[in-house]
Order: sequence, then structure tokens, then C-alpha cells
Amino acid sequence: MNTEEMIRERLSRLVPDALEVFDDSHEHAGHAGAKEGGGHFQLLIVSRHFTGKNAVARHRLVYEALSDLMPKRIHALAIRAYAPEEEMGTSAKG
Repeated sequence: MNTEEMIRERLSRLVPDALEVFDDSHEHAGHAGAKEGGGHFQLLIVSRHFTGKNAVARHRLVYEALSDLMPKRIHALAIRAYAPEEEMGTSAKG
């Protein structure tokens, strides 16, 4: 299982309505974290578990789900986390 699949599997506990995962590791070739094998990822996640929570609490939920992948598999992670009722961009890259 590759890292993107592992991310998706672990985040399934948040029962996402939408989940986009982007591997940007190729853009960081030569970076110290890349030398150790850790990838650079962006994700966009929409989950009812984020309703009523601020950004810090939402990020904590994501980090808890992915904690065993850091820092070896995931060196850097950009998170955009929304509750279903919130308006959002259409892509984690946007």
C-alpha cells in the first residue's frame, strides 16, 4: 500500500463526504525531509466530524488519524478541512 492509500484508509474513520489527496513530493526533491523518504502531501477533507470545531481542532483530528505515518511516510502535510455545510474551494491545489 502506498502512502496516499494509507492516508485515505486512516482518514476513513472521519467518514469524509469528500477527500482529495495530492502528493507533491516530486516538487520537493532534494529537500531534507525527502531524503529520509517522507513525502509532501496536501489534502482537502469534508467531514461532519468537523462541524462546530475550529481549524485547530479539525487539524488535530486529521493528525491523530495519521500520526503513525509521521514523520517517516509524511514529512509535510497541508490540510484544508471543512464541515459539509461550509463553502469551500473545489481542490486542495486551489
